[in-house]
Amino acid sequence: MRGNTLVLALIILIALIAAYYGWARKNIKVSSQTSTSGGGNMSENFILRSIFGNMEGIPVKYTCDGEDISSPLSWRGQPSGVVSYVLIVDDPDAPGRIFTHWVLYNIPTNINSLPENVPKQKETAYGIQGRNDFGRIGYGGPCPPRGKSHRYFFKLYAIDVKLSLPPGASKREVENAIKGHILAQTQLIGLYRRR
Repeated sequence: MRGNTLVLALIILIALIAAYYGWARKNIKVSSQTSTSGGGNMSENFILRSIFGNMEGIPVKYTCDGEDISSPLSWRGQPSGVVSYVLIVDDPDAPGRIFTHWVLYNIPTNINSLPENVPKQKETAYGIQGRNDFGRIGYGGPCPPRGKSHRYFFKLYAIDVKLSLPPGASKREVENAIKGHILAQTQLIGLYRRR
């Protein structure tokens, strides 16, 4: 009898562990692409996508080892009241600081996607571009030290204003300008490791 109770307890424990891991996997996957509204509430409606999935590898084409062009992006589920979008791409794993790869603001609300290879110009049909930490306008692809995998955060903000910043603004200037104006935000994390 005691042996049967022990076996039953073990089966229940295994079932509980399996249920927990299933729950954790589902919730981690959802939370990695969910958005945070201006009030701090989580929303599963505002989603950012690319040709790579969240926490998946960025194709070489979109890095300094390839063509160094921006990847296509698309989004859905934006909240009402949006006046423009802001996109910031950065690398928190860079040595010594967070490295900015792309700043794009005043993205019009009549579009919900960016094509591959957004022109590296100050002003485009897709918005105004800021200066990245390579010292250039527009997108600068992942280029981590060899052998180290880095995370690249593609952060999209839906805001209730159009920014009055000139072309070439820094990430810090853009982040300061959108404070108090964020209706929702979402992110997609890509990975890259140079061989």
